[in-house]
Amino acid sequence: MSERSGHFIVFEGGDSVGKSTQVRWLTASLEQAGVAHFITFEPGATWLGGHLRKLVLDPESGDICPHAEALLYLADKAQHVAELILPALAEGKVVVSDRYVDSVIAYQGSGRELDPQRVDEVARWATGGLRPDLTVLLDADPDDAVATLADKDRLEGAGIELHRRARQAFLRIAAADPERYLIINARLPRETIAAEVRDRLATLGLKLSPPSAMLSL
Repeated sequence: MSERSGHFIVFEGGDSVGKSTQVRWLTASLEQAGVAHFITFEPGATWLGGHLRKLVLDPESGDICPHAEALLYLADKAQHVAELILPALAEGKVVVSDRYVDSVIAYQGSGRELDPQRVDEVARWATGGLRPDLTVLLDADPDDAVATLADKDRLEGAGIELHRRARQAFLRIAAADPERYLIINARLPRETIAAEVRDRLATLGLKLSPPSAMLSL
């Protein structure tokens, strides 16, 4: 693994909990502070990942064996780490990602009722054991989040029980490593969530202020 000098921050949680909004707010704070950063997402940030994203999320893909689905997601993560995340960290940048390894453990491990521990082991192998400095878990009841989406992708439309199992998995993962996780109620005001994230990042030496244009984000 390449030498790592930057910080790796991940936003996790169920669908429609506001991850992309908080990524934008954190990005604005980093830009305002003049901190070198790289913003990315999973699945789909690389050329290979874009093709894999279409396979796993397009409803037209139809039924995919749960084991095959998990491996497709992990292939995306392996390429993402090697091609984008590690180089950015080696340059000393703050890398902010919308989703990472916990998503495949929660959705494919628990959601698809595979063995979460085995999925975790393969995921760590695929990503070279790279772990975020901080994972922000935005938690919300899937009955009030993904269930309200009108136009669902293949995973969003996989049934509410899958999303309930995934939520519980996210919470178990975060509870097992509180030093690396920040659990936030996703239904709090977005300004409050952004402030809690900044407060936690300060403990990593990243002292940020609210973006001056925050009301437009």
